[in-house]
Amino acid sequence: MKRLHLAFLATLLLPTLLWLAADTLLPEPFTYFSFRSVFMQYSGVIAIAVMSVAMLLALRSRWLESLLGGLDRMYRLHKWLGIAALLVAVLHWWWATGTKWMVGWGWLVRPARKPVAGETLGAVEGWLRSQRGIAEAVGEWAFYAAVVLIVLALVKRFPYHWFARTHKWIALAYLALAYHTVVLTKFAYWSQPVGWLVAALLIGGSVAALLSLGGRIGAGHKVQGHIAALTEYPGVHVLEAAIQLEDGWRGHAPGQFAFVTSDRREGAHPYTIASAWNVADRRLVFIAKALGDHTRRLRDTLTIGMPVTVEGPYGCFDFEDAQPRQIWVGAGIGITPFIARMKQRACKPDARAIDLFHPTADFDQSAIDHLTADAAAAGVRLHLLVDARDGRLNGERIRAAVPDWASASIWFCGPPRFGEALRADFVAHGLPPDRFHQELFEMR
Repeated sequence: MKRLHLAFLATLLLPTLLWLAADTLLPEPFTYFSFRSVFMQYSGVIAIAVMSVAMLLALRSRWLESLLGGLDRMYRLHKWLGIAALLVAVLHWWWATGTKWMVGWGWLVRPARKPVAGETLGAVEGWLRSQRGIAEAVGEWAFYAAVVLIVLALVKRFPYHWFARTHKWIALAYLALAYHTVVLTKFAYWSQPVGWLVAALLIGGSVAALLSLGGRIGAGHKVQGHIAALTEYPGVHVLEAAIQLEDGWRGHAPGQFAFVTSDRREGAHPYTIASAWNVADRRLVFIAKALGDHTRRLRDTLTIGMPVTVEGPYGCFDFEDAQPRQIWVGAGIGITPFIARMKQRACKPDARAIDLFHPTADFDQSAIDHLTADAAAAGVRLHLLVDARDGRLNGERIRAAVPDWASASIWFCGPPRFGEALRADFVAHGLPPDRFHQELFEMR
């Protein structure tokens, strides 16, 4: 998470520092309207910079994924930037539109614009000034659209398939706001570092927006396949699907995930891969728990032989570290990445000691039998805790079961708040924070 915090702060601070090198928030004379003029420029630069970085993150770049520690973390940063853009854009809009309202109500008197003696404009600057009225109107309506789309993305009860359909239209709003920015940014900025940064971000963000609107995001990582087998575990409300892939999949590491599309109207959904890669059979296994409308319908909509598209792999939850012992915590459906790692470890054993804790509210004997067999084959010590029978798992219980926990790294996948609580508990007991690894499996 430290890298995410640094990336978020850098996205805000870099354009701020470059803007302050070009302008000031303390104009002379300091009046309502003189401050409004510079604040509008500053807030506009910050809003478009943050939106541009968010658009670039949406491309699912492998380079950025490696830099930020996984696509799950990229999407967390994307969410933070979306919220920041929303807040800054609201301030920008208020100083623009709210001031006009207050002038209309007679609360403020706009000073007359004084002509600049001998002012001559170049062809580019003259053309940009001629576009101001259109750019203001376009920017205002694009702002309204972006606000609605961002708010819908943040509302978890808004159905995922509608989110997937509507969220891409932010790209269209971004292009309108990019035009607004080019026209209304102070012309003198373009010859200074702040203008160079804004120009680079606008170009990158616009390319990302066009790729999004054209459905090209992740196009180079997509492979076709079909459903080869379906296994249901009713006791835990889980459906396991084996997908036979065509040529093109480059392999994956245990702990990674992929986007799977079985219905174009529904769009792609992310699932952790529950199998080790074997180039000889080219099969992937995914496990879906009935948690929402889409996953509850899978048992009725998926059929053997159905064509699917798989995009990936993504993620850096890869179990790679230098510790002699690892503690895994797979809560509920969070067990999935550990299944993949156990299957790989069964084929390629290593000497590292592993304890796997699997707390679950539901129970299915067949599923537990498979998990127990996987753990035995991989040489992993399994600790099964059914909530109603064994109570809740916490840090104290893990430390009691693994006396030499201080020499271990911890790998957690499950409900975010549970993971945060475990992390805080272990860090409070002396575990270095960088030895607690948590999958942030939230795509919105």
